[in-house]
This record gives sequence, C-alpha cells and structure tokens, in this order.
Amino acid sequence: MSVNEGRRAAQAGEWIAAGHAFVRAAVAGSAEGAELAVEVTVELVPLADGGSAEAAALLAGIYLEYSDHAARPTAMSYARAAAEAGLPAGQRIYGHLLAMGLGVDEDRARAVELFRSAADGGDALGMYDLALLTDDPEKSLTLFEAAARAGVVVAGASLAARLSALDRDAEALGWYVWAAQRGHLGAMNAAACWYRDGFGTTPDPVQAVRWFFGMLANGNGDGVHEAVDLAKAGAVNEKQIREAGRLAGTPTAAESLIGTVFRGGQG
Repeated sequence: MSVNEGRRAAQAGEWIAAGHAFVRAAVAGSAEGAELAVEVTVELVPLADGGSAEAAALLAGIYLEYSDHAARPTAMSYARAAAEAGLPAGQRIYGHLLAMGLGVDEDRARAVELFRSAADGGDALGMYDLALLTDDPEKSLTLFEAAARAGVVVAGASLAARLSALDRDAEALGWYVWAAQRGHLGAMNAAACWYRDGFGTTPDPVQAVRWFFGMLANGNGDGVHEAVDLAKAGAVNEKQIREAGRLAGTPTAAESLIGTVFRGGQG
C-alpha cells in the first residue's frame, strides 16, 4: 500500500510525501520500497538544499538506512541541518549519529540532549532512543510506554524486558503479547516461552503453541521444535493445537504438527 501511495505522491510532485511512503514500505520489508526511497533522493536534495528541514531529515534517514557507508558524511550534514532547524526527526537522527559515532565523533551527552528535544517535540522514535540512554529507571519505563503507544513496536518489547527485570512479570507478559500481536519476533518467542513456563501467568500451552506458530508464520522456525515438544509431552491435544493454529492464523502449521506427533508424520 505504501509503495502505491508513494507512486501517487510522486506523480503529483509531492516528493516528501512520496519519500515517507517509500520508507514506510521499506520498513515493512519491501525491497521495492527501499529502492524507490533511494531513487527519490534525487528530488529531495534540491528541497533540502533550499531549506526544507523535513526533506533534510528524510534524506539523512534514507542515506543512513539504504545507502552504503560513503553516504554517511552527507547523511550527517543533512541530519545536523534538520536538527539545527528544530525538527524533532532531525534531532533524533542527528542524535543517533552522535550516539553511535557514525560520520561524527561520538558524543552521547549531546545525543541525549537531542533525543530529549525530539521526544519533547512528540517524536516517538526519539522517545524510544531517549529511553535506551536514560539512567532513570522509572523515566525509561514512561518513555518506552509512550513510544509504544505512539506506534513503535520495539518499544513495547523493550518495556516488557525492563518490567521483567523489575520482577513485574504480569505487566511484562502483557507488553510481550502487545508487541507479538504487532509482529515483533522476539516478543512472540518471549510470549510463547512465558505461557509455556507460567511466567507472569498460569501455564497456557495453547497460547504457547499459538505464538510459536506466530513465529513460523513470520518466517522464523525456531519455535517449531518447542511446539513439537509440547505436543509430545501431552501438554496439548489435537483440538488444542488446531485452536492454537486458528489463533495464529496458521491452520496448515497446526495440521502439520498433528501429523508429525499423532499420526507418524502423516500431515
């Protein structure tokens, strides 16, 4: 969808909107989106050079994510320009460069300042980056949650991990499930294991198998043997496996597991 949106924006000469749409597609896993994002930089450069902070920040992000290391100095220049113009996205991107020492000397203290400005400006990824660097545990929890509720899925998984470290396991599981429902593979694995082992809840093998199936549906088969072990141990029967498959939207995986465990490998 975002690729088509980007094409429509490009046809209308709305190059910033097109760039954002192509980047969204690339983040969702579209190779075409990444290619088109790089192509649209040709149209964004004049806008950025003409003073558009949004174009500059967009350029910096595209150069960082979808170009080789030779583009880092250019990315740094545009990110700094966007940051100096007060654009939250530019502050966050330039802060990332400073935090990682990419194309510029590492300066974590300045990075924190920039992330704080970006977060104060409503930039959800800036909230997430600030949460990673803050020394205040409660502040980090608040920032992770704010970023998650603004749509940063990895922030929900990070929040779950922080809550787990504080022995707030029921809350942690809730956030693992939240992130798993939005496609985060690590959160799927955590949710599956926690439901299997009864962390933060009573053991629920159906939910465990459901999230192991969810991993498989997202291209990761690491949980398959775990689901097989649960079935072989008698933790789930055929009806429960089918329910797990229904919940995960993977009925074929359920039938395959049933065939492997209960019917001697006949799917």
